[in-house]
Amino acid sequence: MQDKVKITSSHRVLIVALLAAAFACYLLVAPYINSIVMAFIISLLMFPIHEWIEKKLPKAPNFAAFLSCTVLTFIIVIPLLFVFAAIVQQGSSFSQNAYQWVTSGGIQELFNHPWVVKGLAFVNSYLPFDDIDPKQIAEKAAQLASTLGTNLVAVSAKILGDATNFLMNFFLMLFVLFFLLRDHDKIITAMRHILPFSRSQEDKLLEEIEQVSKSAVMGSFLTAIAQGFAGGIGMWLAGFPGLFWGTMMGFASFIPVVGTALIWIPATAYLFLTGDITWGVFLAIWSIAIVGSIDNILRPLLMQGSAGMNTLMIFFSLLGGIHLFGLIGLIYGPLIFAITITLFNLYEEEFKSFLDYQDHH
Repeated sequence: MQDKVKITSSHRVLIVALLAAAFACYLLVAPYINSIVMAFIISLLMFPIHEWIEKKLPKAPNFAAFLSCTVLTFIIVIPLLFVFAAIVQQGSSFSQNAYQWVTSGGIQELFNHPWVVKGLAFVNSYLPFDDIDPKQIAEKAAQLASTLGTNLVAVSAKILGDATNFLMNFFLMLFVLFFLLRDHDKIITAMRHILPFSRSQEDKLLEEIEQVSKSAVMGSFLTAIAQGFAGGIGMWLAGFPGLFWGTMMGFASFIPVVGTALIWIPATAYLFLTGDITWGVFLAIWSIAIVGSIDNILRPLLMQGSAGMNTLMIFFSLLGGIHLFGLIGLIYGPLIFAITITLFNLYEEEFKSFLDYQDHH
C-alpha cells in the first residue's frame, strides 16, 4: 500500500502556479488552437499509414513523419485545387446565366406565374407582414444583377483571402502533425504519467478520445462529402451545374436541422415555376430519398457507439458545438460530450460502493 501524499502549503502554491502558467500558455496558443486540434485528430486518422511507413524506415523517424505529412498533402490539397478551379468555373458560368435571366425579364415572368400570384396574395392577406410588392423585388434583383460584376470581384477576393488563410492554417497544422507523428509514443507516455488515474482508467479515457475524434470527423465530413456527391448528381441531372451546387449542398449539410434543404428546395421550386414539373418532382424525390437518407443513416451510424452517445446527444453536441465554436464545433461538441460521459463512467466505477450504499439507504 502506497503512502498517501500529504498536501502542504508549498504543494498548493505549486499547483496554483502551474494552473496560472498553463492558462498563460493557453492564451499564447489560443489563436492557433484549431490547427493544433485538427493536427491531433488527423494524427489519429493518419497513424495506421504512418505506422506502416515507420516500419519501412525504423531508423529514420524524422523522414517517416515527413513522408506521412507529404502523403496527407497529396490526399487533401491537390484534389482540393482541382475541385476549387472547377467550382469557380461553374460558379462564374452560373452567375453569367443568372445575370442574363434577370436582365431579359425572367424574374418578371416568374412573378407573373399563377402559383406565385396566388402565394403572394395569400401572404399579403393572412400573414402579419408588410405587403410584398413583386415590382420592388424585381427592381432589387435588377440592381443586384447590374452590380454582379462588382460583387463577383468582392466575392473572389473574399474566397482568395479564405483560401490563403486555409493554406496558412493547413501548413501550421502540418508542422504540428509532424511532431505528433514523430513523438507519438513519448506524448502518450507523458499523458499517462500526468493523468491521476489508474492504467485501466487512462486506457478507457484515451481510447474514448481517439474513438470520438475519429467518429466526429468521419460522421461530419464523410456525410458532407456523400451528401454533396449525391446532391450534385441530382442537380446535374436536373440541369444545374452539378459540381458547384453539389459543393454548396456539402457545405449546407453542416447546418443542423435544415441542411441540404437550403439548396434543393429553392431549386425544386424554380423548376416547378419554370414549367419543368417532371424534373422538379425528380429533384424533390431524389433529395428526400437519397440525399436525406444519407444524413439520417450515415451520420448516426458513423458517430454512434461513442461513450454511449445516442442520436439525441449527437444532435445537441453538433448544434451546441457549432453555436459555440463555429464549424470546428462539429468536432469539439461530440468530443466534449463524450469525454464528460466517460468521466461520469469513471466516477461511477470509482465510487461504486458508496453509490450502491446510497441506493439502499
